[in-house]
Amino acid sequence: MTTALVWLRRDLRLLDQPALHAAAERHQRVLPVYIHAPEEEAPWAPGAASRWWLHHALAALGEALARLGSPLVIRRGPSLETLRALVLETGASAIYWTRVYEPAAIARDQAVKEALRADGLSAESFNAALLFEPWQLKTGAGEPYRVFTPFWRNAAAQLDGLPPPLPAPVRLTGPEPALKSLPLAALDLLPKIAWDAGFHARWTPGEAGALARLRAFVAEPIRRYRDQRDLPAQPVTSALSPHLHFGELSPRTALAAARDAGREAGPGWLASAEHFVRELGWREFSHHLLFHYPHTAEQPMYAKFAPFPWREPADYAGDLSAWQHGRTGIPIVDAGMRQLWTTGWMHNRVRMIVASLLSKNLLIPWQEGARWFWDALVDASLPQNTLGWQWSAGCGADAAPYFRIFNPVLQGEKFDGDGAYTRRWVPEIAKLPEQYLHRPWEAPSEIRRAASLGPDSIYAKPIVDLGASRDRALAAYARIKRA
Repeated sequence: MTTALVWLRRDLRLLDQPALHAAAERHQRVLPVYIHAPEEEAPWAPGAASRWWLHHALAALGEALARLGSPLVIRRGPSLETLRALVLETGASAIYWTRVYEPAAIARDQAVKEALRADGLSAESFNAALLFEPWQLKTGAGEPYRVFTPFWRNAAAQLDGLPPPLPAPVRLTGPEPALKSLPLAALDLLPKIAWDAGFHARWTPGEAGALARLRAFVAEPIRRYRDQRDLPAQPVTSALSPHLHFGELSPRTALAAARDAGREAGPGWLASAEHFVRELGWREFSHHLLFHYPHTAEQPMYAKFAPFPWREPADYAGDLSAWQHGRTGIPIVDAGMRQLWTTGWMHNRVRMIVASLLSKNLLIPWQEGARWFWDALVDASLPQNTLGWQWSAGCGADAAPYFRIFNPVLQGEKFDGDGAYTRRWVPEIAKLPEQYLHRPWEAPSEIRRAASLGPDSIYAKPIVDLGASRDRALAAYARIKRA
């Protein structure tokens, strides 16, 4: 009887899992293994929110695999050494895994594959995280894309040719005798202090939670996605990003569900569903960019932005802390940062608003924001985090033009006009009338008193003058442009 190892990383599911599918189809015994080696992902080892999610995702997957007959084995240590040890313990002749695309993981996986093959083993990797491999789509000149629209035009034309999602295995047989496994608690992924109550209230990590959220989204909210996805108070976004990042849901499964729902419901729904599919395209684009331009996780896409005149850390430390903790005195920004702190997630429109304020109005390096998001987001994806921050800072591929500086007051009034989102996350200004909610410093003193806003409130004056800071940012970008 032949045995295969399935090395799990960010593919924590049974449905449409090509490495698991291949192992179950080709071998009599299958051993699913998770190897905890965060140091191999440096300098982008998972942050605190991601570790919380990973713990619960592994617990859910472990239960699902145990029901199929081959429990998950958890080990810790260097991946190659651990895989070799498992080969000796099981007599496995093959190791299968699905690809991850961050620079450190690519280098590690290539070295592991070469070493295992040199040992005489079969070592094979599969695409499970993307609709298209990052190297598949090229410009007419054979170059990587740097602009989303032509990238997505090429990708969208090929969507109908994608294979359908693979079925989940119905039964697995593990090695005998059963192997020793570390208890999940030994990985020390959960917080030492209980800051995660809001996470538990908001999320259900694991494949079952992912599929339930997908079903709920395509049942009705997707109909309103096109028209209301920019409104943070409206529950119409899919919130599938952490499930996609940890591989509890494949993009092919999400694509199929969205398009099936659209076709069944009619033209209006289908058009809205295609807007959601386009957002899957942005996820693809972010992976495409980081694969071809790995330096962008730390540096701007274009070298001309490297000398941008950011403020010095000693000068901006207080402003950075105020931004991180939702105490800027700008309601929509503070609402977003508090939502992030409480739930590990933030609405996409608000992500753009808070990023613009940090990088442009405050002139704080975008890397500071990227690092904070990396630690605080449950959906912290290096490709998407990098693309989003470089877009906001105006220094990356398909970036927002440097002269586009969001005015957070106008953004709040446009996308949270009645204040439902802001009042929820910034309750100390909930009593303000709508006309002053996004500019509380303009409210007359009697209205501020009625709303219990004293003179010492952070909403007496924002930490930055939005007009003057906009002019300062435009001048800095203009100098870079001239250079």
